Amino acid sequence: MSEYRLDRTAFKAQTAEEAADHHSYYKDLSLKERLDIVDYLNSIAYNYPLNDPPKMDRTAFSMRGRKKNG
Repeated sequence: MSEYRLDRTAFKAQTAEEAADHHSYYKDLSLKERLDIVDYLNSIAYNYPLNDPPKMDRTAFSMRGRKKNG
Protein backbone atom coordinates (compact mmCIF):
# COMPACT_ATOMS: atom_id res chain seq x y z
CA MET A 1 0.00 0.00 0.00
CA SER A 2 1.37 3.40 -0.92
CA GLU A 3 1.93 5.92 1.81
CA TYR A 4 0.26 9.33 1.59
CA ARG A 5 2.13 12.22 3.12
CA LEU A 6 0.95 15.73 3.94
CA ASP A 7 1.92 18.22 1.23
CA ARG A 8 2.75 21.32 3.25
CA THR A 9 3.17 23.40 0.08
CA ALA A 10 -0.48 22.96 -0.98
CA PHE A 11 -1.77 25.73 1.31
CA LYS A 12 -0.61 29.15 2.45
CA ALA A 13 -0.39 30.47 5.98
CA GLN A 14 -3.08 32.93 7.03
CA THR A 15 -3.38 35.61 9.63
CA ALA A 16 -6.05 35.30 12.32
CA GLU A 17 -8.06 38.02 10.56
CA GLU A 18 -8.01 36.13 7.24
CA ALA A 19 -9.11 32.92 8.94
CA ALA A 20 -11.94 34.76 10.73
CA ASP A 21 -13.21 36.01 7.36
CA HIS A 22 -13.66 32.42 6.20
CA HIS A 23 -15.76 31.55 9.25
CA SER A 24 -18.67 33.72 8.13
CA TYR A 25 -18.81 31.87 4.79
CA TYR A 26 -18.52 28.33 6.13
CA LYS A 27 -20.99 28.73 9.02
CA ASP A 28 -23.87 29.16 6.55
CA LEU A 29 -23.11 25.91 4.71
CA SER A 30 -24.87 22.65 5.52
CA LEU A 31 -23.01 19.87 7.29
CA LYS A 32 -22.86 17.86 4.03
CA GLU A 33 -21.34 20.81 2.15
CA ARG A 34 -18.72 21.33 4.86
CA LEU A 35 -17.82 17.63 4.86
CA ASP A 36 -17.48 17.71 1.05
CA ILE A 37 -15.04 20.62 1.45
CA VAL A 38 -13.08 18.67 4.08
CA ASP A 39 -12.85 15.68 1.71
CA TYR A 40 -11.61 17.94 -1.08
CA LEU A 41 -9.00 19.69 1.07
CA ASN A 42 -7.73 16.36 2.46
CA SER A 43 -7.35 15.03 -1.08
CA ILE A 44 -5.22 18.06 -1.94
CA ALA A 45 -3.21 17.99 1.29
CA TYR A 46 -2.41 14.27 1.05
CA ASN A 47 -2.26 14.15 -2.76
CA TYR A 48 -4.78 11.38 -3.50
CA PRO A 49 -7.62 11.34 -6.05
CA LEU A 50 -10.82 12.79 -4.61
CA ASN A 51 -12.96 9.92 -5.90
CA ASP A 52 -10.54 7.22 -4.74
CA PRO A 53 -9.42 7.92 -1.15
CA PRO A 54 -6.92 5.57 0.49
CA LYS A 55 -8.34 2.63 2.39
CA MET A 56 -7.73 2.18 6.11
CA ASP A 57 -5.17 -0.50 6.94
CA ARG A 58 -7.29 -2.70 9.19
CA THR A 59 -4.31 -4.90 10.07
CA ALA A 60 -2.97 -2.07 12.25
CA PHE A 61 -5.88 -2.44 14.69
CA SER A 62 -7.28 -5.29 16.72
CA MET A 63 -10.44 -5.91 18.70
CA ARG A 64 -10.83 -7.75 21.96
CA GLY A 65 -13.95 -8.69 23.83
CA ARG A 66 -14.70 -7.07 27.15
CA LYS A 67 -14.94 -9.18 30.26
CA LYS A 68 -18.35 -9.15 31.88
CA ASN A 69 -18.48 -8.40 35.59
CA GLY A 70 -20.48 -10.84 37.69
